[in-house]
Amino acid sequence: MGFASGLPLALTGSALQAWMAVAGVDLRTIGMFALVGMPYTLKFLWSPLMDRFVPPWLGRRRGWILFTQFTLIPGIAAMAFCSPKSAPLVLAAIALLVAFSSASQDIVIDAYRTDVLHEEERGAGAAVFVTGYRIAMLVSGALALIMSDHIGWRATYLLMAAVMSIGVVSTLFGPEPERKAIPPKTIKEAVWGPLKDFLSRRKALMLLLLIVLYKLADAYAGSLTTAFLIRGVGFSATDVGTVNKVFGLIATIVGAMLGGALMVRLGLFRSLLGFGILQGISNLAYMVLAWTGKSYGMLIFAVGFENFTSGMGTAAFIALLMSLCNQRYTATQYALLSSLAALGRIFIAPTSGYVVDAVGWPAFFVITALSAIPGLVMLWWLRGEIDGLKQEAA
Repeated sequence: MGFASGLPLALTGSALQAWMAVAGVDLRTIGMFALVGMPYTLKFLWSPLMDRFVPPWLGRRRGWILFTQFTLIPGIAAMAFCSPKSAPLVLAAIALLVAFSSASQDIVIDAYRTDVLHEEERGAGAAVFVTGYRIAMLVSGALALIMSDHIGWRATYLLMAAVMSIGVVSTLFGPEPERKAIPPKTIKEAVWGPLKDFLSRRKALMLLLLIVLYKLADAYAGSLTTAFLIRGVGFSATDVGTVNKVFGLIATIVGAMLGGALMVRLGLFRSLLGFGILQGISNLAYMVLAWTGKSYGMLIFAVGFENFTSGMGTAAFIALLMSLCNQRYTATQYALLSSLAALGRIFIAPTSGYVVDAVGWPAFFVITALSAIPGLVMLWWLRGEIDGLKQEAA
């Protein structure tokens, strides 16, 4: 399901941009196509509907997942028969439908993962999901670009539509959650119930602040990593693509899998604390790279260390979000919490270029490492609430 969730993302994003660039579409039109990705940001707006209504097949979660997949497959196939040059508006409309269906699939897969996994399985489950998601992004991103040079864009998109059937198989054979939750009885309850339920927790607002702050250092450094490697140190685009994208992806997957395994022994709080500290420290590897200059050995170490710890932190963070959700309102609560987690990146990333201009690359990465401290302090302060989530799940 992680693979099914990640596959459509590049097909309405980077792969679509590449197709339009190859077709000779002007840059202004290509830039406007970024708006196609809006459903991923706004998905919390219709998530209450997916908590409230139960399809007449496969239950509340798998029924909705199957419905979204049966709109994604023909939607991606329909994109194959559009011309970016002669019919950009038609392509934009279909791409928007695909993005909407993909965001809706994400809502329900996140809810299904939260409902079906036991508390002790959430770390490993999050790691497996991240692995599938990252592999799918590689398939629909890098592999799709390579294939387009050999078989053309139409055949590439048709093949990607066929590959989405992997998600249908997982949906049909996936188990139902053992605990049966009663859906909200009205739309009003589906909208306000999740908020009222979450805010009834002790220190609820502090938990929300933790969600904003925990991945801040990771996002802050990541906002300019590619620019730093090319313009700051002088590596070629091929170097960055090979090491930062391919090797970095492998390091993220290994980190997520190891982090998920360690969580079984460490528990949620100690995993969040340990992995969060490592996430902050890993940014200092880029500081060392800025000092040493163009060193391939240091490039591999910095990229590997940063992506490895990011994968560990992501596995623990997803487990935290799952632990905070009430099964009755999982779709809405997880969609809201995951959107909230992006706030830090949205508001702090635009400042990164100004900071680099003011203090230089080494000091910038020191600042990004220090930006991990508020989240870690908040985490330590909330350790009682985090430990209590295990008893709550039981």
